Amino acid sequence: MWMFLKYMPMSLDARFIIPLCAYLLGSIPFGLLIARTRGIDIRGKGSGNIGATNVARVVGKVWGFFTLCLDLLKGLLPVLVYKVLFQEGPDDVLFLAITGFMAVAGHCYSIFLRLHGGKGVATAAGVFLGLCPYAVLLAAIVFFLVFKKWGYVSLGSLTATITLPVFFHFLCRSPYLEAMAWAVAIIIWIKHRDNIRRLINGEEKGFKVQAQGP
Repeated sequence: MWMFLKYMPMSLDARFIIPLCAYLLGSIPFGLLIARTRGIDIRGKGSGNIGATNVARVVGKVWGFFTLCLDLLKGLLPVLVYKVLFQEGPDDVLFLAITGFMAVAGHCYSIFLRLHGGKGVATAAGVFLGLCPYAVLLAAIVFFLVFKKWGYVSLGSLTATITLPVFFHFLCRSPYLEAMAWAVAIIIWIKHRDNIRRLINGEEKGFKVQAQGP
């Protein structure tokens, strides 16, 4: 993809290609593929989610960490590629925001999984790391404080996700990027609706690794 984009004319049409590639890259279900290498269909185990947390619970911590890294890169790489190729004007910030949003949308609504997918936290973290690393650092601190206090990955993720657009406002102010951050937060909260219900009802499970499979 990099070589193709490198020699592509830098036109407005070319700016549409990177968000499309971001969506396709985001759609690759790495957690599902990694679990299958261990003989497990992750969609039928644990929470049924294809993300790193469920992979770590069901398959093992190493595989969960591997999934986390790959899902994060799905968000980080398209943003970095766009920033390298386009740094000209306000329109670039708009398409940069669209690129980041499409990467998260691909993970959450994968074309390879009939518009099903993961919950978007790791991919969103990769997007925001490429856009405003200081905001991600503060959101990560929020996540770890909440997780340490209550022991729920979902609660930490939800809290960090909703505070991150606020950090964007003060550290990397841009109407387009802030709007994208709020849109991503909404998607992540929607994808966590079952977790939110379980948290309210006191039924959410804390994080515990239980490796299974061959």
